[in-house]
Amino acid sequence: MTQIELKVARIGNSRGIRIPARTLERYEIRDAVWMEERSDGILLRPVGSTRAKLSWEDTAREMAASDEDWRAWEATAADGLEQIEWGTGKPVQVAERRARYGRRPRRKR
Repeated sequence: MTQIELKVARIGNSRGIRIPARTLERYEIRDAVWMEERSDGILLRPVGSTRAKLSWEDTAREMAASDEDWRAWEATAADGLEQIEWGTGKPVQVAERRARYGRRPRRKR
C-alpha cells in the first residue's frame, strides 16, 4: 500500500480532504462513504457493496478446480503446534484503555 499525504482544506465551517480521482475510481466511490473510527485511525468505505462476495460453496468449488500444490502444507505437521496449550485460561488484555463515559469521580473519605 502506498501512503499519500492529503491536505485538510476549509469547507465552510467544516474541514475536509480531497480524495484523488484514481482512488475514487478504484474503490468505486460515488456520492458517499461510510466513515468508521478505529483505535488505529479512520477507515473510509464506499456505501453499498462494490463486489459480490463468494459463498463458501463457490470458494470450495474454485479451490477444488485449481491445480494448486498442497504438499508444502504437509511440512507444517512437524511445527510442534499440537504441543502448545492453547486454553491457558489467562484473561485477554486489550490494548485500549476502558472509556470513562458516565463514570463519576470517586469521593475522598
